[in-house]
Amino acid sequence: MADGGEVRMPLGAYPFSKLYGWVEDRFGVNWQLMLADPGAERRPMLMPQFLFTGPAAQARQAIDLYTGLLPDSGTGMLVPQPADPDAVMFAEFRLAGQWFSAMDGGTAHDFTFTPGLSLEVNCAGQEEIDALWEVLSAVPEAEQCGWSVDRFGVSWQIVPDNMGELMQKPGAYQRMLDMKKIIIAEL
Repeated sequence: MADGGEVRMPLGAYPFSKLYGWVEDRFGVNWQLMLADPGAERRPMLMPQFLFTGPAAQARQAIDLYTGLLPDSGTGMLVPQPADPDAVMFAEFRLAGQWFSAMDGGTAHDFTFTPGLSLEVNCAGQEEIDALWEVLSAVPEAEQCGWSVDRFGVSWQIVPDNMGELMQKPGAYQRMLDMKKIIIAEL
């Protein structure tokens, strides 16, 4: 993976893993490779990673917010940065039963989250859409068709779990294009 790419953290021992490495491949995709602790609860082979960039530590706040909002969520390993205990060197957490990992960047980066990757939450009804939207939508100019951006810059799609069925109604797609938050009764 490093051939033609860039090694961001060399393969070696770190406080959260006996063997870890981070590379950006020649296509610009970042990969973090980590030897799992054989005694720990089994994790999936592939886990999406949140890298929170910027001057302030944000990973712990985001993890706490997200795990508090969604069912079947919780925090696994959380290793603070030695120089700043508020910053996260590495963390694992579950959202709605799916494992993720996260860290604070710790140094200046010229990137952050983009809508190129979003998390879709399928909601049981309008009440659930409204509750999640209230917490996760922090950038009004980014709102469109059920998409929002939270205060950390992460993009979310907050949609009804029967969106496919709703889109079969005559004119529903066109009505949805004019919405910010999805209003089920107006589809």
